[in-house]
Parts: sequence; C-alpha cells; structure tokens
Amino acid sequence: MTPFTFTRHTRTPRTILILVCVYAALAALLILFDAALWLVGLLALSTLPALWDVVHGTRAGMTLDHDRIKWFSGNREGEVLLTDIDYIRFDTRWDFSVRVSLVLVSGKRIRLPDESTPPHKEFEITLQEVGFRVERHHFTVF
Repeated sequence: MTPFTFTRHTRTPRTILILVCVYAALAALLILFDAALWLVGLLALSTLPALWDVVHGTRAGMTLDHDRIKWFSGNREGEVLLTDIDYIRFDTRWDFSVRVSLVLVSGKRIRLPDESTPPHKEFEITLQEVGFRVERHHFTVF
C-alpha cells in the first residue's frame, strides 16, 4: 500500500484576503457609520484564531500508511492503528460540511479535526481502496 498523505497550510491567499476584507469592513463601521468601538472590538475577536493561524503558519494534515492513520493540526496530533478501526463514518451536517469519525472496534468514536481531513470524496475513495468499510450519514444532528 502506498502511503496517503494530505497537508493543508492556513497561510493561504484566500485566508489572508478574507481577513483583509473583514478588517476593512470593521474599519468602515468605525469610520463611516461611527460604530461603537466596543462593538467593533467584539466583532474583531472572532477573527483572532484565523489571524493566529496565518501569523504562525499553522499546518494540518494526515497520513495513512500500512499500519496506522496519523493526523495533526497545529500542536494537536493523534494516531490510531488500522487494526483498531471497525469502520469510518462520514456525517454530512446541515451546513453541508462533512465530519469524519473513526469508529473503533471497542465502540469508541474519534472525530478527526476538520482541518486535518482531506476533501471527503477523495478520502472516501482512498479508504475504500485500502479496504475500510465507510458509512455515510446525511444531515444528522449528532
């Protein structure tokens, strides 16, 4: 089996453009609409995680090799032996995002970090080629 590797960098032009647009909109609220400084500051707080990732160049990704699956996101990381995995569950949420969980033989579920998972269609095909049972659940709440 050829190892499958996926890596995502958060310092992308798209992320930087979004941050610039958000800060421009916040500045426009201050200058053009004379918005309260505390309100603009409160709105700006929601951008701090993205700003932190861009400044520090955070990476996320995963590797699937012949005996284990490993993932990382910033300082967090984890790994599971392939023999411990019963099946892989893909949950499509109401916002059309797809969450991936490893369901272990013991019954425990480990949700993979969203930023670590590759595009779900590509990942599902790779998992099926390796021989995993993949379950899809659409529009679940849990």
